[in-house]
Amino acid sequence: MPPGRTSFGVVDLVAQPREEKGEQTVQTLREGKSMIKMWADGVPVEPAAIEQLKKTASLPFVHRWVAAMPDVHVGIGATVGSVVATDKAIVPAAVGVDIGCGMMALQTNVVANDLPDSVDGLRTMIEATIPVGRTDHGGENDRGAWKTRPTFVDSAWAKLLPEWTAIVEKHPVLARGASSSQLGTLGSGNHFIEVCLDGEDRVWLMLHSGSRGPGNRVGSYFIETAKREMERYYITLPDKDLSYLVEGTQIFDDYVKGVHWAQEYARTNRELMMGLVLEALRSLIPSAEVEGMTVNCHHNYVARENHFGRNVWVTRKGAVRARVGDFGIIPGSMGARSYIVKGLGNADSFMSCSHGAGRTMSRNRARGTFTIDDHAAAVAGISCRVDADVIDETPMAYKDIDAVMAAQTDLVEPVVQLRQILCVKG
Repeated sequence: MPPGRTSFGVVDLVAQPREEKGEQTVQTLREGKSMIKMWADGVPVEPAAIEQLKKTASLPFVHRWVAAMPDVHVGIGATVGSVVATDKAIVPAAVGVDIGCGMMALQTNVVANDLPDSVDGLRTMIEATIPVGRTDHGGENDRGAWKTRPTFVDSAWAKLLPEWTAIVEKHPVLARGASSSQLGTLGSGNHFIEVCLDGEDRVWLMLHSGSRGPGNRVGSYFIETAKREMERYYITLPDKDLSYLVEGTQIFDDYVKGVHWAQEYARTNRELMMGLVLEALRSLIPSAEVEGMTVNCHHNYVARENHFGRNVWVTRKGAVRARVGDFGIIPGSMGARSYIVKGLGNADSFMSCSHGAGRTMSRNRARGTFTIDDHAAAVAGISCRVDADVIDETPMAYKDIDAVMAAQTDLVEPVVQLRQILCVKG
């Protein structure tokens, strides 16, 4: 597929106004008072994503501009792979519904030669140990939730419970559905658990997950609440999903509390699962220990930060904070390499980088385009599922991770390159 072309169409980024930033070219799009700065040189971006970015940038409370990462693609309301700094307001859809979704990776003392010739047994063990996927519409028979919570899950939930209780007392609808039973579980979609090797054949454990059901309920509820606020004050927007909450109101404060709680739930969720993955590895190699680097970072969240001399709310939807020295994780698609990176503190990106490769086509289009044989060829040599239920996650549905990394050399410095040998999908 030629540069600039996607399953959605073609956008000529080269023709857009540009400004030089050291060795990297930042693409700058202007429309009236709105501005977008985009790190997508050599990376396909569908026109619909550009239009979505323009709508977001047109909001009057956007601080400076909207920053678009190289993995940018269409999302609900706000674009995935976007960083939006706002003054005295937050757009809940610019965070999304999988609040706190992110990555965790750690280096072990195990090397490739310590592993058995086949890691299929390890994959089976991980799948049996950690609830994955989603069935029964998330109901009581959902295989992706705990039937009986382990003691360590109960202990972790006890720490999260007081604040959650305070939130649901004010907004009882949030209590409907699973919460504690999903803590320490993977979920579905693009969430995954991987065993990887670095350039020196050291074994790394890596996973991607978020705040599961409770985070989704918090995100969805406040997105709809924001829409009602717009109707209440007769505010017209270019997209209803860009509805916002205004700082200084009670509903704004409630959202901030809810989103911060969901971010902590997501971080805890990843830590619990990583402990279980490490235990699975120890069942094969009893001496396995964490040795070296551990990274745990959100890529769907909101934070209070100072940029260009002003304290603002920064929402990163499919983007990782990349201040000077910050470590982050940029995974490739299923079957592609991934990277541990160190931030360079680029001010124009609001000190951010991409959260992954980014999709080139929708899940439905991927299912209709590729076959099981196509997928099997793309993931050859990796212990993973090869069936119709993961076709939407096939590597061909994602951008080239090498191109994505090349487009953000002024945002991050790669410090470790990882290649997968095992992948568990929900």
